[in-house]
Parts: sequence; C-alpha cells; structure tokens
Amino acid sequence: MWRDAYLSWDREQYDGLDTLRIPSSLVWKPDIVLYNNADDEFTRSMETNVVLRHTGDITWDQPSITRSSCGVDVSYFPFDAQQCHLTFGSWTYNGHQVDIFPGPDNAELKDFVANVEWEILGMAARRNVIVYGCCSEPYPDITYTITLKRRSSFYIFNLLLPCLMISFLAPLGFYLPADSGEKVSLGVTVLLALTVFQLLVAESMPPSENMPLIGKYYIATMSMITASTALTIFVMNMHHCGPEARPVPAWARVLVLHYLARAFFVYEVGENCRTARLRAATPATAATPLDTKEWEDEAPGPLDAATTAAGRCRRCCCCCCCAGPRGGRVARDVASIAAFVREARAAHELSSEWKKVAKVMDRVFMWIFFLLVFCMSLLIAGKAM
Repeated sequence: MWRDAYLSWDREQYDGLDTLRIPSSLVWKPDIVLYNNADDEFTRSMETNVVLRHTGDITWDQPSITRSSCGVDVSYFPFDAQQCHLTFGSWTYNGHQVDIFPGPDNAELKDFVANVEWEILGMAARRNVIVYGCCSEPYPDITYTITLKRRSSFYIFNLLLPCLMISFLAPLGFYLPADSGEKVSLGVTVLLALTVFQLLVAESMPPSENMPLIGKYYIATMSMITASTALTIFVMNMHHCGPEARPVPAWARVLVLHYLARAFFVYEVGENCRTARLRAATPATAATPLDTKEWEDEAPGPLDAATTAAGRCRRCCCCCCCAGPRGGRVARDVASIAAFVREARAAHELSSEWKKVAKVMDRVFMWIFFLLVFCMSLLIAGKAM
C-alpha cells in the first residue's frame, strides 16, 4: 500500500464516493522486487485492479508465485530448523524517493498451507537501510525471515529406530558361544545393515559440507561394530588356543580369572541352565567363580577314567612284579601310560584356562559396548533436544 497525493479527491464533491477500483496499469506503481529471486522469469504476477481511496491511499493485492534460494544447514538433520530470508526493495528508487516500511512485525500464518515435511514457526519482518560507498542516498529494504522446522517423526521411525535396534545387536555377539561359529558373521551382517541405512540417509538430504547428526550417529555406530568384530576375532583366537599355546600369564590369571570374573558374574565354562538347576539342588556344589578349583566334583571324563585305570594298573603292578619275570615290563608300560595321561591332562587344563579367559573377556566387552551404545543414544537425544 502507498499514497499518491495526485489521486486524492473530496468525496463530498462526488456524492460521497469513497473508493475506486481501476486497472493497475493506469496508476504509478513502485518497482518492488524480490532481490534474491531464483526463478527463471524475474517476475511472475497477475495484473489485477488496485483499490484507490479518496485520501490517495492505493492498495494493490498482487497474487504472484516467487521462488528464492535458501542456504540449508543439515548439521542437526533430522531435527534441524532452517531460516530462509526474502528481501524486498525498490529496484531503481532510493530511500528519498521511495521509502518502504513493513506492516506488522510478524506475518500471519493462518493462510499458509500445511506441509508434510516442514512446519512454519514464524515469519518475522525487519527493515534495513543500506548506504553504499558510491552514493550518499539510503536504500531501504524489507527482509522477511521464515523459520522452518523439519517434521522428524518420519525419519525417527524409518532411520533412527532401526539403527538403534541394530546397534544393540552388536554387543550380543559377545554373548554367543565361541563354538557356534556365528560371532563374526553377526558383526559383519550388522555392519552391512547399517551401511544400507546410511545410503538411505545420504539419498534423503541435499548435498552439504556439514555432516548431519544422524550421519555422525551412523559412523560412530559402524566404528563401534567394526571394533567389536575385531575384538571378537581376538577373543575367538584365545578360545581356540591349543595345547601348544603358552600358559596364561600370572597377571592375566589374577586380573581376569579372579577380579573380572567376580565383577561380571562369569562362572565355569559350559555352565548352562541344567547344570545350574543341578547345582542348586545340591548346595554343597554351588557355582563358584572361575578362579576356584572344583573340577574334581564334576563327572569323570576320559582323562579321569584313564588316570583311574592307571592307578589300578599301578596297584596291580606291585603284585605282578613279585609274581613273575614279566613284571618289570608291565611296570614300564604302566609308567608310560601314566606319563601320557599326565601330559594330556596338562594340555586339557591349559586349553580350558584359555577358554575361561576368553569367556570372561567376552562378557567384559559385551557390557562395555552396551554402555557405549546407550551413551551414544543419549548424546544424540540430547543434541536433538
């Protein structure tokens, strides 16, 4: 709206005529344009009538479609809010010739059509006066700042929640038995699933030099899963240590089999629900941590049977030595069998001790990675707030 003093009249002289509606081409119009226009056609408007009042005030409601550029910051995608600026001003007149002022400080939002992806929070108006170095005249303009907030529910249910559930599967790989052969396969499968989701995120946002928040979460989760897979390979190597392996160091035996086993409630290798019920039925043989020596209470294995047989042979040997000339040969055979059994028992105890260490380390890494996933989720939620 503007005022043209040459188009005013006394309505008493014209039978109370207050307003006129005439074609806009018949009156002077200010050349107000959108400075940051990004449309192929600089102006795209309809020539409608103007409303002329007797005071000289002219109102021109011009419907038009404008297209402007807006810088997008996706650092907090999908919880981001964007601000787009629309700057209007005269193209040829300075501030002494055409001065412009905003109407209300904030535009009305009730006429805006709701968008499924963006929510309009406000549209504030600000008047700027610029004085260029070449000229002494001021050049005013009006800048409307549109504040948009992304509707994030779609991205939460389709990108964030699946990633969160998949990331909680990675620490469970440490809970799988080492003999199942699926520990490394689970880590690789989870890593591939996260890679697919990351590609979906990259396709759903514009190219930008800023790393989005959800992208940081995916990268951190993939790094954690890669580390967990590498540690799983390390633990499986310890689990499958054979008789030729070195003994468990003394410091590792004290730290892992004593303190960490007690702290993380890790018990004998191979303990399951059935053995737990059996031990609960007999309190004298209750489950104890890994550093105790209760292997003798378990059912006799092949090595124990062989040792028992060797003991019997040793007792028989005493009788055989006095019974005949072949007693010396029998004694030597029994001694070699006993030595073989002792070596087999030592090798079995060595491999069993490494399996104990591997099981304790599995449990330690599982809780550490559960804590990391939980902390990363809280960090992402805090930044989103």
